[in-house]
Amino acid sequence: MTEYVYRPCDQEDLPAHLNVFHPAVAAEVRRFHSGMPGYAETPLRNLKGLAGELGLRHFCIKDESFRFGLNAFKVLGGSYAMARILAEKMDLLPEEMTFERLIKLRDRAEKGETTFITATDGNHGRGVAYMAAQLHQNCIVLLPAHTAPDRVRNIAALGANALVTDLAYDDAVRLAARMAEERGYVLVQDTAWPGYEQIPLWIMQGYMTMADECLYQMPAPPTHLFLQAGVGSMAAAVAAYFSSACSKSRMKVILVEPDHADCFARTAHSPDGSICRYPGEMNSMMAGLCCGEPCPLAWEILRRRAAHYVTISDATAALGMRVLGNPLSGDHRIVSGESGASSAGFVIELMRSPELAALREELRIGKDSSVLCISTEGDTDRENYRAVVWEGRCPYPDKSGRNDGVCI
Repeated sequence: MTEYVYRPCDQEDLPAHLNVFHPAVAAEVRRFHSGMPGYAETPLRNLKGLAGELGLRHFCIKDESFRFGLNAFKVLGGSYAMARILAEKMDLLPEEMTFERLIKLRDRAEKGETTFITATDGNHGRGVAYMAAQLHQNCIVLLPAHTAPDRVRNIAALGANALVTDLAYDDAVRLAARMAEERGYVLVQDTAWPGYEQIPLWIMQGYMTMADECLYQMPAPPTHLFLQAGVGSMAAAVAAYFSSACSKSRMKVILVEPDHADCFARTAHSPDGSICRYPGEMNSMMAGLCCGEPCPLAWEILRRRAAHYVTISDATAALGMRVLGNPLSGDHRIVSGESGASSAGFVIELMRSPELAALREELRIGKDSSVLCISTEGDTDRENYRAVVWEGRCPYPDKSGRNDGVCI
C-alpha cells in the first residue's frame, strides 16, 4: 500500500560543511575512482518502450549491478572514504590521492596496517571488504540478524571477518562503533551522529561518481528524480549533486522507502521537523533499506532538496523487479534486486494505477517528464530474486496484514 507525505523544501542553501556536492568536487571524486582497477561507467538504460507504455518522455535506469563486479553501488562510498582515511595517514592531499599512490605508500604509513570495521545490511559491507582487500588492510563486517546467506558469503569471500549478529541494523551500527572505540579500529559507517561526521560525509561524496556518470549519460536532465532511502546517504548525495548541476526549480526529488522502515517519511511528517525513528520491526524484503534512523547529515540535505516522500510495500518493489527483468521489445533487461528496483517499481505503479491519479497530478509527471531511477543493486540475494521473479512471491505482509506471500 503506497502512502505519501508532502513537506515543502526549506529552500535554503546548504550549510558550508555540506556544500560539497557539486560537479567540481564530483570530478575530483570520479578521478580517484577511475584510477581503481576495474573501474568503468555503469550503464544507464533509456527504456524507451517502457517510457512509451507509461506515458513518459524518458524513463532512465542506472544499472549499478555492474559496479566493480560487486553487484551494487555501495563500494563507491566506502572506497573513497577509506582512501581519504589512509591518505591523511600518509600526509597526502586529496588532489594528490590516487589508488596507485596509496598502494605504493601503504607500507610507509607510520601506524602500519589498519583494521576497518562497519555494520551493514550487505552491500556497504561488501564494498568496504573489497576496498580493504585491494589496499591490503584488515576488515570486520557486522551484519544484522537474518541476513541472507548470499550476502554473508559475498563479504567473507573478500577476506573480511563477516559476523552475523542477533541485532537489528541500527543496533549493529552501535556495536561496530563501540568495538572501534574500544579496540582502535577505524569505523567506516554510512550514517552519522554527533562526533562522527567526517567519514560519513566522505562516503556520501563517493556516491557522486554515480550521479556524475548519470548526468552525462542521460538524454535530457531529469525532471523527476526517484531515490530510495535507507539511512538516506545515497539519496542525499545524489539529490544535492543534481540540484547543483541542474535547475533545482524544475526538478522534483521523490524519496521512496519501505512501509516497514519509513523513518524519512515520519521525519518529514513530524510537526517540528525533528528526526523520527521507525518504531516497529523492519520486516521488509528490501533489506538494504531497512534502517530505522535517518542519517542526520542526509536529513539536513533532504529537507532542503526533497519535498515528496512515499512509502511502498514489498509488492511494489517486486513489481519493479519483474518488469525490469522482463523488458518490452527494444528495452534492455535489468537484473535488479529488492532495494534496487524499489524506486522503479513505484514509478511503474504511479503511472499505471487509477488510485494514484491525484499523486500524478501533484507531482506533475507525464508525457514531458524525464525520469531517473537508480537500480542500486542486482540479485544480491539470488534465492529471493528467483522467488519474486520466477514464482511471484514475497516473504512479508504489507500494512493491510496480507501474509500469503503472493505479490500482486
